[in-house]
Amino acid sequence: MKLTRQTILFYFILIAVTVIVKVICSPQINLSGFSSVIAVALFAGITTKNKTNAFLLPLVALFLSDMILQGLHALNLFPYSGFYSGQIINYALFILITLIGIAFRNYKTAGIFASAIIAPTVFFLLSNFIVWKTQGAAMGYSNDINGLLQSYTFGLPFYRNSLIATIIFLPAFVAVYHWMLFRKLSLQSISH
Repeated sequence: MKLTRQTILFYFILIAVTVIVKVICSPQINLSGFSSVIAVALFAGITTKNKTNAFLLPLVALFLSDMILQGLHALNLFPYSGFYSGQIINYALFILITLIGIAFRNYKTAGIFASAIIAPTVFFLLSNFIVWKTQGAAMGYSNDINGLLQSYTFGLPFYRNSLIATIIFLPAFVAVYHWMLFRKLSLQSISH
């Protein structure tokens, strides 16, 4: 994907969707985890040939959404802050998710759907393990396999929502991107 006016517009749309979904869904406990960020990271890995841009897109989307949440929180319009201790780990996990997208780049439709299942699963397993390992005692998890299983059990609703969101958003992002690309090529061929 070349960095053109159309791709910049598309990136803006991805970031706007990420922010809007996060603002609407994250404060609602039953929608916690329903986010488009995993889909953005996979999309970037699958479609963006320039690896720097592929890694930057989800990180920028995540950072801007966190910054907006922080601002809303400072104005008492959002229940929690956008920035928190240990947040850098989430950013690192989104780099890993982008790598998953890159790994599935050549598998077309099958790669899109496989990565939409694998990425939220990897995120769930790693993020809950990290929470258990670093904050488990503070959250009431024992420092043994039972505590780890408890961490995974409490994370299941988050996992379900992130899986559903990724299965919805990733194909939608790819379809809109291809529609915009096809439309641009069609307009170019008409003008020549």
